[in-house]
Amino acid sequence: MIKGFIFDLDGVITDTAELHFQAWKNLADQVGWNFDREVNEKLRGVSRMDSINIIRAHNNAEVDQEELIELANKKNAIYVESLNQITPDDYLEGAEGLLKNLRVEGFLVALGSASKNSTKVLQQLQANKYFDVIGDGNSVSKSKPAPDIFLYGAEKLGLKPEQCIVYEDAESGVDAAKAGGFYAVGIGPKERVGHADVRFDTMKEATLFEIKSKFNDLF
Repeated sequence: MIKGFIFDLDGVITDTAELHFQAWKNLADQVGWNFDREVNEKLRGVSRMDSINIIRAHNNAEVDQEELIELANKKNAIYVESLNQITPDDYLEGAEGLLKNLRVEGFLVALGSASKNSTKVLQQLQANKYFDVIGDGNSVSKSKPAPDIFLYGAEKLGLKPEQCIVYEDAESGVDAAKAGGFYAVGIGPKERVGHADVRFDTMKEATLFEIKSKFNDLF
């Protein structure tokens, strides 16, 4: 029986993707690296250090680990500054309504995000009240597609993976959910998250009513 839900943050609860893109673009321009939206798409659901390595490899750049960490931290500083723009109006359509419904119906809820800035984002959204557990890039060492962040969330909720449904918008996130034994709801196009148990184009469609209908025998 489903007792808990675990949500990715970017692209599921809110969309900070453009802020991430602008921060990476700013950094790349400073360094003289090529960075565009095609490369940016490869960073979806990926940790900060994995992201900088993807960009470095794309540019065939030889950079030692110390400098990579410095560059990643510089990008993060640019991104964190931009988070002050976020307000409670920046929930993706349908996301806050779903979180409210889960609260009313007594489900346990965790965040399972690769972002190390999730606390700041939730604060800006005024969303902390909807979450029992916050799992983020500071909680585990292995990022998605390893299932560690979702396993962390389930453990902190006191639930088994098969008692939880994960909402994800990234291919690596769905991979992580499936690897951990969770049920996965994909948000986005079929070519990206079509391997989830259930897929919706947007969060607006992924209501609790629809989830109960799709996973009827689990409720």
